[in-house]
Amino acid sequence: MALLWPGCLLGQSPTAELAREAAQALEEASAMLDEAESARDRVRALTTTIQAFESGLGAMRAGLRGAAINEAQLTAKLQSRDEEVAELLGVLQSMGGVPSPVILLHPDGPTGTARAGMLLAELTPALNKRADALRTDLENVQTLRALQADAAKRLQVGLTQVQEARAALNQAMANRTDLPMRFTADPVRTGILIASTETLDGFASGLSEIITDEVEPAPATLDGQIGALPLPAQGLVLRRANEADAVGVRRPGLILATRPGAIVTSPTAATIRYAGVLLDFGNVVILEPQADTLFVIAGLDVVYGETGQVIAGGTPIGLMGGALPQDGTEWSPLREGSGNERSETLYIEVRENNTPQDPELWFRTDEDG
Repeated sequence: MALLWPGCLLGQSPTAELAREAAQALEEASAMLDEAESARDRVRALTTTIQAFESGLGAMRAGLRGAAINEAQLTAKLQSRDEEVAELLGVLQSMGGVPSPVILLHPDGPTGTARAGMLLAELTPALNKRADALRTDLENVQTLRALQADAAKRLQVGLTQVQEARAALNQAMANRTDLPMRFTADPVRTGILIASTETLDGFASGLSEIITDEVEPAPATLDGQIGALPLPAQGLVLRRANEADAVGVRRPGLILATRPGAIVTSPTAATIRYAGVLLDFGNVVILEPQADTLFVIAGLDVVYGETGQVIAGGTPIGLMGGALPQDGTEWSPLREGSGNERSETLYIEVRENNTPQDPELWFRTDEDG
């Protein structure tokens, strides 16, 4: 399962560190799968496998972009130096072929002409040396890109394995029965609530009225975690809280652009308050990490878990939709920037005491996950 990148692929950079971490995570996930004995262990190993692949893909794409920029810059510099050297060589050659009476017309006479020739003779090797250095740098970058292209092929080969991991995750989650239950929801009252509300806000606000069979207090608090919680999925913030969309609609949550099939996990330990289809939001999972606090996560294609279950942080709660091509081209680092690689959107809303909060005050959104 593990996909390795040569250590020199991305240079000594944050991107290189991300790639190395992803490769190490894939190795560890492979070992975890081999050693998994329980459903819980298998779920954890499969989750790590998928997340490591997604991280590795992002790191590889970033590395290829950087290498392409460096190659273009070095090519331009080399072309400029080649033109300078060619002009100087042309001057020297023309001076060598000019009859001596014309050479003597230098403003400073024959001495000035000799000095100019000596200066050009000294300058040319220096320029050639600089041009040679640029050529060497360019060759290094081209070699780097070749290595990265090879690593990209490994990622595409690994795509099949990751798709298999997703299928296995579906089965593992279906077989998992060891999750504790905090309460059960009244299905009739839940159905009435869904039918009587037209907005996600109204449904979330009414959830507190449909709890039955309470068996234990709320999970631990989020003290010290607020502002540092990981986003439920790897992606880029497409729209922030209360930013108007193309038709002027404003929502209190943020919208995250993700790749097709991205895994969605619980940011922290929480109770599942609702999991299923809701209105026109598609599949929705509502988590309760602490009393009077809800995380509303909407737009999933597949959802895991049942209402009332208590899950640990990092537990899969679903997968994003979107078609994954069988040839793996959608995952190719060469497609970065095409606009297609983040075709899915995940809506994330935070509610505290039934009042929407800015998700960016709760989650880390400064980096692409």
